[in-house]
Parts: sequence; C-alpha cells; structure tokens
Amino acid sequence: EDNAEYGYGMYLGAKQIRERLRDIMKEGLGAELSGECKEAFQQWIEDMYDGEASKIASKKLMDIIDTPEFRGNKIIDEIIQKKDYLVKQSQWIVGGDGWAYDIGYGGLDHVLASGEDVNILVMDTEVYSNTGGQSSKATPTAAAAKFAASGKKIRKKDLGMMAMSYGYVYVAQIAMGANMNHTVKAFVEAEKYKGPSLIIAYAPCISHGIKTGMGTSVEQEKKAVESGYWHLYRYSPELKQQGKNPFVLDSKEPKTSFRDYIMGEVRFAQIQNTFPDIAQDLYLKAEQDAKERYETYKRLAEMNFN
Repeated sequence: EDNAEYGYGMYLGAKQIRERLRDIMKEGLGAELSGECKEAFQQWIEDMYDGEASKIASKKLMDIIDTPEFRGNKIIDEIIQKKDYLVKQSQWIVGGDGWAYDIGYGGLDHVLASGEDVNILVMDTEVYSNTGGQSSKATPTAAAAKFAASGKKIRKKDLGMMAMSYGYVYVAQIAMGANMNHTVKAFVEAEKYKGPSLIIAYAPCISHGIKTGMGTSVEQEKKAVESGYWHLYRYSPELKQQGKNPFVLDSKEPKTSFRDYIMGEVRFAQIQNTFPDIAQDLYLKAEQDAKERYETYKRLAEMNFN
C-alpha cells in the first residue's frame, strides 16, 4: 500500500545525487582540467535528463576521466564514486488496482500531483486479488466479489480521467492482448514524457473465473476491448502544448456482444444463479456504464484544440 511513497522516495534520492553531480561538474568547468574533460562535463549537463542521450554522454565522460592521470582529483573522484547515477534512471512504481484506486490512492495522487518525472503502472484486476478477491473501487457494475456477493451496484471509478484532470499527467489505458503495438507505444511515450505518467493495464485474474481458463487470458483481453468492456486510449500533455487534442482514443466502436463477454466470466455469470431477481438489471446497467464511458472518451477525442 506504500509503494507510491517508497517509489517517490527512491526517485527523489536519485535526483538529489544527480543534481550534486551536475553541481560539481559546473564547478569543474572552472577548474584546471583539460578542455576535453570540460567538454564532456558540459555535454553531460545538457543531456542529464534525457535517458538515451545521458547514456552516450556518460560513457564519453567515463572514458575520459576513469584514467590514471585524473586520480586524486577531488571533483573527478566524487564523480567516479557516484558513477551509477550518471545515466538517467527510469523510475517506475508498480501496483494493483486495490492499491491504486483504493487503499493507496492518496499516495498515488500525491506522486502524480508532484509534477516529477515518475512513471506509474497499475495492473488493474478489478478486485483485491492478493488478499482474497474483495471488491475494490476498480470493481465494475454487476461483478460479484467479496463484500459484493450479489454484484456491485455502482460503477467503477475512472482513475484515468481523474489523473487527466491535472492536465500535466501522461495517461494511457492499455490491454496487451488487444493491441501489442498500442501497449509498446504507451510505454515508450510514458518513459519519454518529462513529467508524471500513469499507465492502467487490464489484467485478467483468477478471481474473474474465466470459463475458458487462465490460459486464455490474453485472448480475454482482446475480447474485452472488442466488446466495449475495456477501452484503449492515450492522453499526452505534449500534444496540447502543440495545439493538438491531447486525448487519442485508440479503441474502435464495439463490434462484439458485451453480454456474451461478461457471461464468459464467473464473476458476472454467477449472480444469474444466486440473485436472479436483480441479475438482468445489473447486466443492463453494466453495459450502459461501459457505453457511457466510451461516449465520454469519444467526445474528448473529437474536441477541437486549434
């Protein structure tokens, strides 16, 4: 439940060390060092926040200073001591929906609101998977879970929309089995974005009771998107800065039956047997909730930012 706080702390610790490296290199620019060394310092300072460029600048720097002629120099010795921090690190905070939507949401929100270059990956199983399958704020309408045995009566929290409201958070909702290219694109964009990023990944779970078995979970992700149960999108604040619509809806119009999809999972199908008097109404509400969410995303994608 505390991984947002710990991950953020790890990021801040590394950031402070790297800023110290920047400061001593700036000091080194005025010291009696070779022009080649100072040039390497300047290059690293310019590229320190760029993952790929910092790799090149760091290698060039170490090739120059990690030699006998520089040993004993106070500035060089400290750089070599902290060399593991020369390349910009990629900080990812990973957790499930019970943490992200529910018990640890305060920490997650604090990290997103910080504006720092931290990435968050949420594995959305739509239930408290590791503590026995209890209902969480990520559990959708009509799904049965512990503390919601007759099916959840209210709709799922939209964590992505809440994060987008900040305006400076990169947000993506993915399903690897539905679109691998989209998944990779989202991770690349999140990593490159100089600010907080949130990726919400649909993660089929044993508590879903997939009737064809967990071995078909990748196929189940594809069905979730094709039926309109789960939606793929990306929200990039950088597009807004370019005068473009920052929201890109990557899901197409649903082309398969929503009802057939949910009935393929025991968490939905079981209430038909245990609570038949309310099951049909809940199924209709679940489908309506999914349609409303998709229509909201469509409106966002069609907005004119020119």
